[in-house]
Amino acid sequence: MRQLRQPRLAEIVAARLRDDILTGKLKEGDSLPRQEDLFTEFRVSPPAVREAMRILETEGLIEVRRGNVGGAVVHLPTAGRTAQMISMVLQTRGATPGDVSGALSQIEPVCARLCAGREDRETEVVPHLRAAIEAQHAEFDDVARYNANARAFHETLVERCGSETMILVIGALETIWSAHEGAVWGPRAAEGSADEHADSPLAQQTRRAALRDHEKLLAAIESGDAERAYKLASVHLAATRHSTLSSGDAGTINASLVGGISD
Repeated sequence: MRQLRQPRLAEIVAARLRDDILTGKLKEGDSLPRQEDLFTEFRVSPPAVREAMRILETEGLIEVRRGNVGGAVVHLPTAGRTAQMISMVLQTRGATPGDVSGALSQIEPVCARLCAGREDRETEVVPHLRAAIEAQHAEFDDVARYNANARAFHETLVERCGSETMILVIGALETIWSAHEGAVWGPRAAEGSADEHADSPLAQQTRRAALRDHEKLLAAIESGDAERAYKLASVHLAATRHSTLSSGDAGTINASLVGGISD
């Protein structure tokens, strides 16, 4: 009979420490015990502990600091790091911004429906979406700032939907798409004279239409009309997707645009 391989000691140590991090026993910024103490606690050799540290460091759960003030510091998983990892995978698969926005156009409206269905939407959803809309009004004539505020509206829609799974998964895609939109409509893309600003592809008429869409969507959510919120979000996303894709680079996802590793 074939003998089953026993898990390596380093993997066992890493699994125990990983569980302590993910269950909250060890919190963000906490220091792991000294390696000498881990040798004693787990009754393993120094190489096994060092390899366990490398495993956790590769997973992004700790940062190992070398030198006289060395040690391992805990870093909890974040949505930003999730977005960074997904963007790298998408780039290796040759996925385009159009592919990401296409996915969002199918699933983000579900978040609008969930927001409208929340019983606590008056306190947990509506004020936050309204703040994003007010920011769009306040900086309407600044193309780059307007776009950042518009993206904040969409990100808030996801963040306030009430489903942790949706928030993480769809939120990661929102981050990736926001990075691409920032490259298309951000400060560098918007550099130039005031006339060029006014005549940019994201013209005043287009911005006003998008802002009206946001206001209609907010009204549907506020009234609790989940199906109307879903439909409005679907139509709006189709329009904004076309506007950005027609003006931006048709290449693949660029993971370097997405922050998150150092969050």
